[in-house]
Amino acid sequence: MIKNNAAITLADIARLAGVSAGTVSRALSDTDLVNEKTKSKILKIVEELNYKPNIAARNLRTRKTGAIAVIIPMGHEKEQHLSDPFFTIMLGYLADELSERGYDLLLSRVIPKNENWLGEFIHSGRSDGLIIIGQSDQVKVIDQAAKDYKPMVVWGANLNDQVACTVGSDNRFGGLIAAVHLAQCGCKRIAFFGDPNPPEIAQRMEGCIEGVKAAGIDTPVELLHTHLTAEASYETICEYIKNKQLPDGIVAASDVIAMSALRALGENKIDVPNQVKVIGYDDLELASYTTPPLTSVKQDLKLSAHKLVDVLFRRINGEETQSIILQPKLMKRASTKLA
Repeated sequence: MIKNNAAITLADIARLAGVSAGTVSRALSDTDLVNEKTKSKILKIVEELNYKPNIAARNLRTRKTGAIAVIIPMGHEKEQHLSDPFFTIMLGYLADELSERGYDLLLSRVIPKNENWLGEFIHSGRSDGLIIIGQSDQVKVIDQAAKDYKPMVVWGANLNDQVACTVGSDNRFGGLIAAVHLAQCGCKRIAFFGDPNPPEIAQRMEGCIEGVKAAGIDTPVELLHTHLTAEASYETICEYIKNKQLPDGIVAASDVIAMSALRALGENKIDVPNQVKVIGYDDLELASYTTPPLTSVKQDLKLSAHKLVDVLFRRINGEETQSIILQPKLMKRASTKLA
């Protein structure tokens, strides 16, 4: 007999069902080790008693936290925040994927102060696995951790001799198709706007350079080194417009930079696309609402989030996994079309 208001335990349910506490635990975990008749009996008792399992106690026993950490290192861009549209969208998709698996998302934006930051986080035991969004300038730190810590996957560039398992788009190809499209639209002087320090952005610029060469354009690609944040990139682009001969085509490292370019060009009465054509990268939803609507290299972030979570849980379960490279697609809009 269970007294009113008394805390119900697995032992109480086991006694009422005439089984061991271990059998109750396995039945609640829905394993195949308990036959359906016994499982149904246990679940009926659980429902009648309105039993709620102690998740914290279960995690303590299994040494699991029920959480996956999503870490965003900001070694290269300390002013970039989680309000950045790319992060907002990617984090939303990751949260959905993890929730469907019964896990919480533990978010951490990190400005690295030493080379031990990732190892310290791993040894804190705060999560059952890690998803790192972007390598920033921390490739060596991430690879060092990946040698010993397997339940980790990185959204980022696929690099030669890397240790970490990555999921990301073919950044070089994305930059190439952007530059080729501008060349097909008649552009002869193409500039790349972005910060090539993170490997993803470096690959996009390399692809842009390859595309310009493939199109037979002799004028080399000009680099405008800009921050990734909207206001900082806008200010840099405004100064560039005042002091430089404008290119007739711009490949931006992100949609945020491309939208900053559209703003700066518009305020300076420079017509897009008739004087300058602009291409962004990511194809965020906002890209179709700019003036003019922005041509952009699409990364399928929903699919990317699914792949990241799938690969991570396979690694948590002890599988060996290969890095995944997804193909980007050019979404053509009015910012590269003649009016």
